[in-house]
Amino acid sequence: MSDAERVVVLGGHGKVALLTAPKLTSAGYSVDSVIRDPAQSGDVEAAGGNPVVLDIERADVEALTEAFDGARAVVFAAGAGGGDPARTARVDHEAAVRAMRAAEKAGVRRFVIVSYAGAGVDVDRIDPDNPFYAYAKAKHDADAHLRGTELDFTILGPGNLTLEPATGKIRLADADGTIDGRQPGDEGRTSRDNVAEVITHVITANAGIRQTVNFYDGPTPIPEALP
Repeated sequence: MSDAERVVVLGGHGKVALLTAPKLTSAGYSVDSVIRDPAQSGDVEAAGGNPVVLDIERADVEALTEAFDGARAVVFAAGAGGGDPARTARVDHEAAVRAMRAAEKAGVRRFVIVSYAGAGVDVDRIDPDNPFYAYAKAKHDADAHLRGTELDFTILGPGNLTLEPATGKIRLADADGTIDGRQPGDEGRTSRDNVAEVITHVITANAGIRQTVNFYDGPTPIPEALP
């Protein structure tokens, strides 16, 4: 399979990434799943991915550029998992920015990042002393940097993630994560499997270019919501 059909997924052992790999391979792509721990290789291979051991928290732009060289797209689905504000900043912001720079250096224009629906506004409405603030700021700053690049980016903003199976249907949300100006409440959930479906769709259909797409599980088939 040619490099033009290769997608590099950062955070390759995460739940969303493991759900994305088989969807991309079914669509005709090969998937390099970047992982930190070699012990995760078996799970990646079972999902159809090719494990690439590289610690993105420490990897420099040159190492990432080498990993991306010749790929069709980069998907940043990594995350520190919360809890440690300093590590959250290193992974969710700093490593994401290095990945963007590496994609530019490698000539890989297509860049998809998994953020969350409130990332654009939460830094202005959450108390900095709130434990969630570090995550909100890291995601906000990474997304803002991506918008300032020349990359063909798509920023995906799902809601509260669940383990429900994909429906293949979503509801688009406003820039601040609301639905027609109202808080989503119980509607503000997104299955990880649907996130994987959206990642696969925006890559295969070249949809959502230079867009921020906030979405929840909903009534509209993904190809209709994101033509």
